[in-house]
Amino acid sequence: MKNFLNMFRVADGKSYAVTFALVSTLFFLWGFCNGMIDVLNKHFQNSLHISKAESGFVQFANFIGYFVMAIPSGLLARRFGYKGGILVGLVLIATGAFWFIPATWIGTFAAFLTGLFILAAGLAILETIANPYTTVLGPPEMGAARINLAQTCNALGTFFGPLIAGAFILSSTGEANTSNETLFIPYLFIALLVVVLIALFWKAKLPDLQAEDDAKTALEAGSSGRTRLLSRWHFTLAIGAQFFYIAAQIGVWGYFINYVTSAEMPAIPAWLAGYFPAGWTYQNALGFHVTDLGGSKAFSGGILCFLAGRIIGSLILRVCSAHRTLAAFGLINSVLMVLIVVHTGWLSVASLFLSCFFMSIMYPTIFALGIRGLGEQTKLGSSLIVMAIVGGAIMPFFMGYLADTFSMRMGFLMPLFCFLFVTAYATLWPMLEKLDTGHAVRD
Repeated sequence: MKNFLNMFRVADGKSYAVTFALVSTLFFLWGFCNGMIDVLNKHFQNSLHISKAESGFVQFANFIGYFVMAIPSGLLARRFGYKGGILVGLVLIATGAFWFIPATWIGTFAAFLTGLFILAAGLAILETIANPYTTVLGPPEMGAARINLAQTCNALGTFFGPLIAGAFILSSTGEANTSNETLFIPYLFIALLVVVLIALFWKAKLPDLQAEDDAKTALEAGSSGRTRLLSRWHFTLAIGAQFFYIAAQIGVWGYFINYVTSAEMPAIPAWLAGYFPAGWTYQNALGFHVTDLGGSKAFSGGILCFLAGRIIGSLILRVCSAHRTLAAFGLINSVLMVLIVVHTGWLSVASLFLSCFFMSIMYPTIFALGIRGLGEQTKLGSSLIVMAIVGGAIMPFFMGYLADTFSMRMGFLMPLFCFLFVTAYATLWPMLEKLDTGHAVRD
């Protein structure tokens, strides 16, 4: 226990464990919101009669909100500090969540997308601030482990999001739900939760800590180099890696239910029927058809794998270097995507679930590696990395196009390419960091 608490103890002996726990609730919040979004793809295909590619606008509205608000988020953090920025973000989230009440009455795709955009603007502020904040709440070398630990709360939220959203939105029968009448209910829950968080953060004291600047240290030691942010390769390529990782994650999750409810899903022997939960309906003695709600439950199973990956990954990162762990997970996920594309049996289904496990550490680890040593430029750097989340708004359109044109399996060529990029970044990171700081990186 003492070793665990040392993760939050700074050089002067002060512990920020309580502050870390409070900030971790924000990770749960945006995980819950983003988990719900992945249920909306399939639902809007049914209720609004749109194609898989058109349903990609769900992700577009969400992640374009991140793109638009990323830079303003960093400016808010620099102007008002971590606490002020968090409060502004929470107010925007509450506004977007409450908007779903009139949006349900209006009933148009544009109305729902507007709510997602407003909500995402608030989430962008929280992510821009909370992610780097966790990296300074203890020893710098434990930054990647802390951010992955906080992201475990994010995975919990992502697990419960589709379960709760699916219960109110998706059908538990073979007939698709074509109504949006209950869509506001889970978002009303979010709004009320955020009101409670606003009260908690209003009363809390959040110290405005700064990260150590490795580049300054190197220059003071006589090394040559430039400190301009975009000239630091380990940071600049982290933006690209985050762009493609988010594209892969949103692609896999956004079309997860489509895949497990598609005709490409393999048959199951009748004797296994009793081992599957409610929401799975059986066509005959030889196979089954997964309903939309059953697909949502299957997706939550994938999120359980994601959560397990976060927990195990945070433990691995306490003893293994972040870039090597990221490279290994990226390579494994690339292989899993190949299996999904070329195989139609249960191996491909297992690969889909396992991909959730090996995606688990990618976002926070790329984030931690990208902002390593940025010092006073950390808040601006965080804004640019969060801006890279726009990959989740753009790339799923290509995945949807491949799925509509060829097959759902072929759509997974998009995340395959993305994971290969992440693997390359992680493999090259030590060299990039050495070029930026003028000294060798300690593993």
